[in-house]
Amino acid sequence: MYKYKIGDMTDVVLVLTTWPGGADADAVAHSLVEAKLAACVVVGPPVRSTYHWQGAVESATERPVTIKTTVERVAALEAALLRVHPYDVPEFLVVPVTAGGEDYLAWVRATTAE
Repeated sequence: MYKYKIGDMTDVVLVLTTWPGGADADAVAHSLVEAKLAACVVVGPPVRSTYHWQGAVESATERPVTIKTTVERVAALEAALLRVHPYDVPEFLVVPVTAGGEDYLAWVRATTAE
């Protein structure tokens, strides 16, 4: 039987961002995990995004990026991403994790501990 932690919110979060399709998102993912800012970074396949930017509707090829980390590491993660992200206003959405496997949540905490 798999044990789950169910509650209002855990200290684990998902951070969502995107990376330009031609840029090296894998290198950034590696650096975030190596710096213990993330337990895991999932870089998805290229997608097409359509959005408003500077008064016009634009489209671009991007790669969705999902970062698994803890609330305690969010500020440092954001600072690290802003230093290297090529966009003027990169997506940075923090999504709370309200439930998950206890062992997995413990692994995220352990691998991102300073």
